[in-house]
Amino acid sequence: MGHKRYNTTIRQCVTSLLALCLGTGMFAQNVPEPTELPGVTPLSTFRQLALQNNKQLKIARQRVRKSEYQSKEALAAYLPAIDFNGGYLYNQRDLAIFDSDQMLPIKSFNLQTQKYEFDIVTNPVTHEPVLNPATGQPIPASVAYLPKEAMTYDIHNVFFGAITLTQPIYMGGKIVAMNRLAHAAGQAARELENAEAENVIYAVDAAYWQVVSLKAKERLAESYVELLDSLSRDVHLMLDAGVATRSDVLSVDVKLNSANVDLTKVKNGLVLSRMALAQVCGLPVHTTFTLEDENSDTTLPSSIDESIDSYNINDVYATRPDLRALEFAVKAATEQKNAERSSMLPKIALIGSYEFSNPNMYDGFKKNFKGAFSVGAMVSIPIWHWGGNYNKYKAAQADEISRQLQLEDARQLVDLQVNQATFKTQESFKTYHMTVTNLAKADENLRSASLGFREGVATADNVMEAQTAWLKAHSEQVDALIEVEMCRTYLSKALGTLYTPNTESSNE
Repeated sequence: MGHKRYNTTIRQCVTSLLALCLGTGMFAQNVPEPTELPGVTPLSTFRQLALQNNKQLKIARQRVRKSEYQSKEALAAYLPAIDFNGGYLYNQRDLAIFDSDQMLPIKSFNLQTQKYEFDIVTNPVTHEPVLNPATGQPIPASVAYLPKEAMTYDIHNVFFGAITLTQPIYMGGKIVAMNRLAHAAGQAARELENAEAENVIYAVDAAYWQVVSLKAKERLAESYVELLDSLSRDVHLMLDAGVATRSDVLSVDVKLNSANVDLTKVKNGLVLSRMALAQVCGLPVHTTFTLEDENSDTTLPSSIDESIDSYNINDVYATRPDLRALEFAVKAATEQKNAERSSMLPKIALIGSYEFSNPNMYDGFKKNFKGAFSVGAMVSIPIWHWGGNYNKYKAAQADEISRQLQLEDARQLVDLQVNQATFKTQESFKTYHMTVTNLAKADENLRSASLGFREGVATADNVMEAQTAWLKAHSEQVDALIEVEMCRTYLSKALGTLYTPNTESSNE
């Protein structure tokens, strides 16, 4: 059962604290001065302190904060992105358009043909074009001379940059899916924080009632020692009067020594339990405090509230933070599937940019900065990726189904947990009533044995047996009462009503 697991945790914590105390005993002079909580501290105050100081809860709150930033990051994908890119480039050589000086043939206007014709060399006799023996082409009579240097540009040092704007138009539904995914993840983080807060409160309650239990047992142990001490004095007087034996005296003294040893153990356990409670609440382990229930006479009431609130299992599903976290995890898996599906769909975006460089290409590679705007659209259509995108989509779909199955399994476990918690709570009430009956019988038995011993009709062994039965009955009643308190707390946790963010403090 869950509450037993928490009790085990408390015992482990107490054991570790004991080992720590024994291991550092030689440095006792370095123990810090204990702090103190003023007045009588109720359980609600310890809960508040734990919710404020518990490290695991602070980690959960940071996860919530992280999810809020991720939601803002996803929302930013709807808006245009503006980027600047720039750089410098050193080139070893200049840029030359021609490999050598160029001589280009030119045309002149022929009045007879009314056309531009090449001015070529002709034979003065035949008036036929003179051909170049090397190329077989007509020889131009005049040419335009273009030196190589005129078409060579210095690009040794190039500076360039661009300011780009990109506005998504359609991304296959990925932006919408990622925003929904971020929202679901944020809600899951908040529910996990609430679940962690419930765990913290339960741990505080377990440590609190552990201290109350040990304090009550300390009083019982002290009362038991007083009973044995009184019996020891009576037996010693009877030994002096010759009506008791040495064996009777030794039996009582051994029982008294054993009771003192048990009292010491209870006191040590009480100190360590207080340390455990302080640690759960995030306080220094040497903090001193007085619990509201540890010295009250109502610690062992004659009657207890046995009412168990009726519940609807669907309401429990809607209230339990761990189940709600799983529900949001299913939604997140669904949106992750949609995001993966977008990789198989077309994508459209508007782009605009302003590029500039030095030397600039717009003005004959002059040594100055100059640029130009450009605007356009970009379309990306996935065609064939050997099934990679499809397999990613199917993997996300399998994860979604897995999350749904986890949620269904968790609901079944919660149903079982609620029924078990209800049964255990009812059983704790029955056990408590039986301890009340046993306690009345043990009190009467001790009274009768003590009276018989004073009248000489009962032995010291009879009195010690009655005292032992009395101690056991009182101890069992304390355990039963603590079990009632813990079962009610665990039932509230199982129903999802142990922690309400609007009423419980969750300040950092």
